[in-house]
Amino acid sequence: MERILVSACLMGRKVRYDGAAKTSGDALLATWRHEGRLIPFCPEVEGGLPVPRPAAEIEGGADGAAVLTGAARVLTADGGDVTRPFLAGAQAALAVARSSDVKIAILKEGSPSCGSLTIYDGAFRGRRLPGRGVTAALLESYGIAVFNEDQITEAGTRLRELTEPAEPAEPA
Repeated sequence: MERILVSACLMGRKVRYDGAAKTSGDALLATWRHEGRLIPFCPEVEGGLPVPRPAAEIEGGADGAAVLTGAARVLTADGGDVTRPFLAGAQAALAVARSSDVKIAILKEGSPSCGSLTIYDGAFRGRRLPGRGVTAALLESYGIAVFNEDQITEAGTRLRELTEPAEPAEPA
């Protein structure tokens, strides 16, 4: 059975920086949960950060790929550097994904760890810009398809592509 890595906060776990969850009510996600496909994971907690914790953003409008190469850091509003736990959490997510042969992840949009399309701009003003979080960037670099909580239908399409046999090719 194909397994799916999913942000723990989307599964109702109170692991976000503010101590809350962002529980998804998506029916397809509920079906996958019932089937035992989902592997809930919070890279920030697994990287060693507490709940609650100060909000963090990637500095200077950079994204997770820049953090992975050492060109950017993840900082709290008061300037605290939390890059190491973010990197450790991303590596832990990759290790879990690889050990379970995960090819799909559904991650919380906007997060400096999990954002797949947008992240906050690093100035703590509530503005988003295009980019990926640290974990999303690392997973994608290893060929894992990353979707957000608004792309569960697309993740389902990818899951079908992985699990249904390919149509035989027409003879030439």
